Amino acid sequence: MAACTLAFSLALAPLAAAPSATAATSDAGSGTTLKLALTGDIDSLNPFKAILASSTSILALEYQSLVSYGPKDNEEIPGMADKWETSPDGKVWTFHMPKDRKWSDGEPITANDAAWTFKAIQGNDALKQANGSLLESVASAEAADDETLVVTLKEPQAPNPGTQLPIMPAHIWSAVDPATFANEKDSVGSGPFIVSNYDKSSGVTLKANPNYWQGEAKIAGITYIPYKNTDAAVQALKTGELDIVNGLTPAQYNALKDVDGITTNAGTGRRYQAIGINPGTQTADGTPMGDGNVALQDLKVRQAIVMAIDNKTLLEKVLQGLGEPATGEVPAAYPQYNWKTDELPLQYNVEAANKLLDEAGYAKGADGLRVGKDGKALKLRLTGRNSDATHQQMADYIKPWLKEIGIDVTTAMKASAQINDDSTVGNYDLYFTGWGMGPEPDYQLSINTCASRPNADGTGATSENNYCDPAFDALYKAQHVELDQTKRSALVTQAQEMIHKAAVNDVIYYANSLEAYRSDRFEPFTTQPEVGGVITGQNGPWSYYYATPISTTATDSADGGFNAAYVVAPVVIVLLAGGGFFLYRRRRATSDERE
Repeated sequence: MAACTLAFSLALAPLAAAPSATAATSDAGSGTTLKLALTGDIDSLNPFKAILASSTSILALEYQSLVSYGPKDNEEIPGMADKWETSPDGKVWTFHMPKDRKWSDGEPITANDAAWTFKAIQGNDALKQANGSLLESVASAEAADDETLVVTLKEPQAPNPGTQLPIMPAHIWSAVDPATFANEKDSVGSGPFIVSNYDKSSGVTLKANPNYWQGEAKIAGITYIPYKNTDAAVQALKTGELDIVNGLTPAQYNALKDVDGITTNAGTGRRYQAIGINPGTQTADGTPMGDGNVALQDLKVRQAIVMAIDNKTLLEKVLQGLGEPATGEVPAAYPQYNWKTDELPLQYNVEAANKLLDEAGYAKGADGLRVGKDGKALKLRLTGRNSDATHQQMADYIKPWLKEIGIDVTTAMKASAQINDDSTVGNYDLYFTGWGMGPEPDYQLSINTCASRPNADGTGATSENNYCDPAFDALYKAQHVELDQTKRSALVTQAQEMIHKAAVNDVIYYANSLEAYRSDRFEPFTTQPEVGGVITGQNGPWSYYYATPISTTATDSADGGFNAAYVVAPVVIVLLAGGGFFLYRRRRATSDERE
């Protein structure tokens, strides 16, 4: 018996003192600009191409998906669509687009924009870099009329396809080459803020969108100002040149706790920190690429490296305990899919690591370093980002740990963009990496499939760490279509365990998001989730959209909660055969947040 799907609307109860669109509009004229630090590289402001978190976090303010995630608890709420439903067989999703929505330039938002976006990616490999793997299950996306988008899937899937993709204005992007369009000036979007200008030396400037469907923001805009590192950004926060700084080191976070006019926040992390290990990079057609050490193609060598690294010590010493021990790639912030285990298969064990290398045929020489059958010493490169102080700190621990098992390691810290380019085409041995994700794990798993491998020039799909195993692909597909929540959670856990055992990604910890803001200029920011959540790096624009300058609070009693007055949130329920089990679709797949 096929699953039957019901769709209905449920009015959300307003959160305490939610700001109204009227108040937001009237306050926008104050001219207040929120100033943030930009310490990472901008790889692109083209949503089809952008991967780095520094870029995608900005684009998330400008472009909406059909379905959004609210600030209270990452709950599924209307985005560009105000309601949606699925067919009884789970293969056809219908999204309703309100006729009164407008792009920032005043043009109407219609279902044709969404259909164009889906088709553009499906029909052009050059546009698949950021989100291509998300559409593999989509057979078609058609606009039945201006207000109705019909997405037909090849097979039923657990993730809501409406949460997966930022929708582009067709009247802008169809008139250019979307693969090469820079989108760096006077761009057009649907979110609360729009990019007005980007310059590498001066940063990114965004202005409030007067046509945002919930009303114009209280601030006039946002400026991301480039800083070489967080040390410089912290000093700028102290002097008032900046309003918010994120990505703080534990030392910086602790030092800011007692500074007048500054408030710190350690939000529940939705990112993981890891070491990527090159298993032998291949292109989409299986052709070897990159300059990774051939020794790492041996599973035992990779597993030995993982077992020689003491993740607990890195959490305690480098992060000063401001995070949680990690297992798999889904952070503990999402308990439904987090891999819960007290003992990892490749847990820290130097003796076992040495034994694996002995079995792999790498004998220790007189100097204690391992030598392969070819007579070459086992030497590896470890790279990290020069914009993240914790990378060098971790490297200082890891280098002697690997020497203890006979592996010589050289370290180098590089620009984020360079690390991204090198890792994409396989020019690395070991490197510090990290990804952030929303409540939906599908995308994170998809970038470990064979189909995620890039073209020879690095274009096309995005692979996490160049992993390819048909057995994993089968597991990914199984979880992708599983509608029973208990069964799907188990499959997602198994997939994370498989990645761990393949030793292509040693997940070290789930760091808290350490941030600080000028509380003498702004009221407390909306966090996501509401309790213990983050200000920056949210699954949505809420903290910035509801940003309330101190000067406006005399005429506005709002506290920054979600504007429920504008939302009639669809709750999509799947009634499974024979059991009365209900699956509430509150999931997200995302490509944004690669470090």
